[in-house]
Amino acid sequence: MQREHLGSRLGFILLSAGCAIGIGNVWKFPWMADQYGGGIFVVAYLIFLVLLGVPTLTMEFAMGRAAQKSPLKMYQQLQPNGRWNWHGYVCLLGNVLLMMYYTTVSGWMLQYFVDTAGGKFVGLTTPEIEAMFPAMLANPGQMALYMGIVVVSGFLIISLGVQKGLERVTKYMMLALIVMMLILAGNSIFLEGGEAGLAFYLIPDLQRAGEIGIGNVIVGAMNQSFFTLSLGIGAMAIFGSYIGKDHALMGESVRVCVLDTFVALCAGLIIFPACFAYDVSVTQGPALIFMTLPNVFNHLPMGRFWGSLFFVFMTFAAYSTVLAVFENIVCCVSELTGWNRKKTCLVCCVGIFLLSLPCILGYNLWQNIRPIAGHDVLDSEDFLVSNLLLPLGSLVFILFCTVRYGWGWKKFMAEANEGTGLKVARWMRPYMTYCLPVIVGIIFVVGLVSFFG
Repeated sequence: MQREHLGSRLGFILLSAGCAIGIGNVWKFPWMADQYGGGIFVVAYLIFLVLLGVPTLTMEFAMGRAAQKSPLKMYQQLQPNGRWNWHGYVCLLGNVLLMMYYTTVSGWMLQYFVDTAGGKFVGLTTPEIEAMFPAMLANPGQMALYMGIVVVSGFLIISLGVQKGLERVTKYMMLALIVMMLILAGNSIFLEGGEAGLAFYLIPDLQRAGEIGIGNVIVGAMNQSFFTLSLGIGAMAIFGSYIGKDHALMGESVRVCVLDTFVALCAGLIIFPACFAYDVSVTQGPALIFMTLPNVFNHLPMGRFWGSLFFVFMTFAAYSTVLAVFENIVCCVSELTGWNRKKTCLVCCVGIFLLSLPCILGYNLWQNIRPIAGHDVLDSEDFLVSNLLLPLGSLVFILFCTVRYGWGWKKFMAEANEGTGLKVARWMRPYMTYCLPVIVGIIFVVGLVSFFG
């Protein structure tokens, strides 16, 4: 059966960027910029995105395009000796594990959009708004409903096919996301007092960087530049398998990284001026999105409108990743079983819904269950994906593309450079063969120490 391809280059770039753009871009990047010296962290992040993100992403794209298979069958196609095939199954496991908690967080975003648009926060005091998030976590039925909407609608779109479902929906959704970000950023920047937040965010602060340590700033930037692209579980390789050979892949990787970075930078432009304008602290994770920002929107003129727009944007950012990973899972399972797309989507839909329930129950009925190092279910699942499968999987991709026992440098370079645009140069080989694995190894070790510490 002939493999379906994407209808346009724009669709490929937006789909790949949509997979990379996620919740972490919005709630983690601004917080890290706050902690690690503002502009200093931003510059370091951009440097490591070029040094680490672009070459590794190019490898994933090249493997997918050369194999024309899902990550499950990719190694078998490129290196039939079977030594590397095991990692295809690990990639499928990684995608499933990611969706076991990401669908729940996506459901949170959807629920907060519905609540904000419905005026549920209007007139509430700060403590009352902050109490809404714990109340949501304590209600497993409501969380399961919104998670179920994300899962069912996602697989329904995927069942329509690559072009008619995934590409069509993601293109419109990503374009809408970019427009919403620009509108939200423009509104925040021109708030009275917002210029102080802008300066705090973008102007390098040597004192803040010195307090936390330049080494920590570098490691933080290295980590964020790596994890922002979701490298290591084949989430990007699948889109390589859906494109033609008209364009060289390093140039395409740069475009995806630019779009991903644009969203991360815009998130800071939305959050910092608004927080400074209303004298509220920038905090990490759920506290920022679900407690701090609803309070900010409550003080804004037309706050209900701006809050609704923000949570639509957050829902789209989460949903773009969900659709991309669902496509990966469906393609892998279909190639493994021989089922058609619609049957695969139905089975995967039921499976992902059931596998997502432990994450929901981990905040209420199973709140005393702490699977890994005293962390709750969501954090434990995230540890397996972010701290183990992503860095170790990226290391496997890098070695496979550079050592002669794998696919090898010559084959990788020939595939990556086919077409017009920015190409992999010969002088890059020593860096990509020897330096890249060391950097990824450092990220892996630092992640373990941070989690268990």
